[in-house]
Amino acid sequence: MSSISVLVVDDHAMVRSALARGLDRDPELKVIAEASDAGQAVDLALQQRPDVVIMDIDMPGPTCFEAARRMAEECPQTKVIFLSAFFHDHYVEEALAVKARGYLTKREPQESLVAAVKEVARGGVCFSEEVQNRIVVDEEGIRLTGQLTRGSKLTRREVEVLRYLARGMSKKEIAATMHRSVKTVENHCSNIMKKLDIHDRVELALYAIREGLAEA
Repeated sequence: MSSISVLVVDDHAMVRSALARGLDRDPELKVIAEASDAGQAVDLALQQRPDVVIMDIDMPGPTCFEAARRMAEECPQTKVIFLSAFFHDHYVEEALAVKARGYLTKREPQESLVAAVKEVARGGVCFSEEVQNRIVVDEEGIRLTGQLTRGSKLTRREVEVLRYLARGMSKKEIAATMHRSVKTVENHCSNIMKKLDIHDRVELALYAIREGLAEA
């Protein structure tokens, strides 16, 4: 039986190497590549076509969610598992929106990650207990439980812009990062303010920090 090919993505070299070593110890798994950011992860996924991508959420630069969306569109046979120290509703919501097959917290032991990779490679899903408590899995799919928050009104692009604003990036910097025009970013900012009923950039940043959006 062929081994399960894995791409490991984390911006911390020591964490990335430790994850890769731990996975490679299992005879059913083979780490075929490592990436240090979401952009590189997309390039390697398209080149190598791994069975599973394990991707840290908390990285600088292009968002991991956008990377996962591109993978889902361009190499749908590749399944994504997110790995994070955080499990805010926004993160879980975005992970589900880009069709992630797993979401594990970094507190999970190595054997849980190995088991998750195998389960996802077989077509299943795997979520940490903290995440399981926030979702429903039924015949309609996987979704968050509970009522929508103000932030749930935002589109994926608007959440991405809000995250960059919380990092202190200018509209010009955001436009360059997202490969969009400054006018488009300004429109996103205007929509964000209307939907959240927040009309000050500092207050927007504080809201994003409270919601955990500045951490990714």
